[in-house]
This record gives sequence, C-alpha cells and structure tokens, in this order.
Amino acid sequence: MASITPTPLIFQNLVRVSFSAAFPTRNPRRQHLSYLRRTPHASAISAASPAVSKPDVLVDSLLSKVLESDRGVLLTREDHRKVAEMVRELERFCVEKPVNCPLIFGEWDVVYCSNPTSPGGLYRSALGRLFFKTKEMVQVLEAPNIVRNRVCFSILGFIDGEVSLTGKLNVLDEKWIEVIFKSPEIKIGGLELAYGGESEVKLEILYVDEKMRLGKGSRGSLFVFRRRDIV
Repeated sequence: MASITPTPLIFQNLVRVSFSAAFPTRNPRRQHLSYLRRTPHASAISAASPAVSKPDVLVDSLLSKVLESDRGVLLTREDHRKVAEMVRELERFCVEKPVNCPLIFGEWDVVYCSNPTSPGGLYRSALGRLFFKTKEMVQVLEAPNIVRNRVCFSILGFIDGEVSLTGKLNVLDEKWIEVIFKSPEIKIGGLELAYGGESEVKLEILYVDEKMRLGKGSRGSLFVFRRRDIV
C-alpha cells in the first residue's frame, strides 16, 4: 500500500485551492447588501433593472456545467472553454474590493478547477483515480484571516484518508491575497502525522455572492467554489 500513498502530491497541490480575506461579521448577507449599495460598480449594474438577475442566471448555469464533472476532470476542452467564458462574464459583476466582502467567509466545496489535477496532484490523474476516490474537497474561511483546506478520500474503496492544511491569509491588494500554510496533516486509517514544511500561494478573487465564489491562481488556474449551506 505504501507504493500508492498520496501524501507528498496532495501536500504540494492542495494549497492551490485557497482564497479569501476580510473582516468579521455577524450577518454577512445584510452587510453585503449595504456594501453593494455603497459600491459604484454595483450601482451601475442595479440601474439597469433587466440585468439584475443576470448574475444569478450565470451562477446557476455555471454550477449546472461543473457539478457532475468530478471537479472538471470529466469536461471536454470545449466545456472548459465555456466555463472560462461564464467566469469572465461573472467577473464583470464582482463587487469592488472583494477581499473586504463578508460573503467570502464560510464553508465552501471545491466543485471545479480548470486544471483538474491541480488540487490533489497525481492522485487526481487518470491513473491516480483508479486507486483514490475523492469524497470531498472543502475550504473553510474563518474571520479574520484563517484558511483551512481539507481533502477526504478513500484508497481502493476501503481505506479512508484525509489531508488538511491550515493557513494565515494576508491581503495584497483589493483582489489579490496570499496564504501561508503550515505543514500539512495526514490521516490514513488510524495513522496521523505532519509532513513537509510551510508553503504559500497567491490568489485573485474574481467573484463572490451568497452561493458561489470564483478565483484564479497565480499560474492561471480557475477555481469554482459552492457554499456548503446553500441547497
């Protein structure tokens, strides 16, 4: 079993699925609405009433495209192109200074990556998926600056495992953040250990609302996150 252990690859790649930043809040949605009223960019969108629902339509279309795709693995090149187009459209509706938007906080499922093997490495490749079944990829953003990534998987369908990372978020500008992660922690069966050293990643927030968050890594990979408490 040691020959197929995923730990080094997961550790090196899981950090690419994190982004966020901001300030604490008790009622994110209410603060977000008032934030939109103060934002010129959002006001311009609201002025054209027929376009108000367009972000919702795009969000639903994007989710319908990626949710059954094994986080992008099953999509064709044309499908990835269409996803990228929808991401660009939604980016036009992003609030100003998204790092300050309280809606970034919460628990998020990673539902898509334009480079499907990026969050997980070789174990997410065609060969790796024969041995490892990804059960969930989750990112938790806690105010004011904590990021937690978690990948749960099973080996050959009967050995459960989990890799987790905890990091501190630093705001670089209105859209870009940097996350510095501590050593990854691994759980495979009854075994628990830490592996490797610190790592860091820079990410851009492209869009955020009550249901979805979009981001782009420093190497250009696109990520789609869906909020976990949205049915």
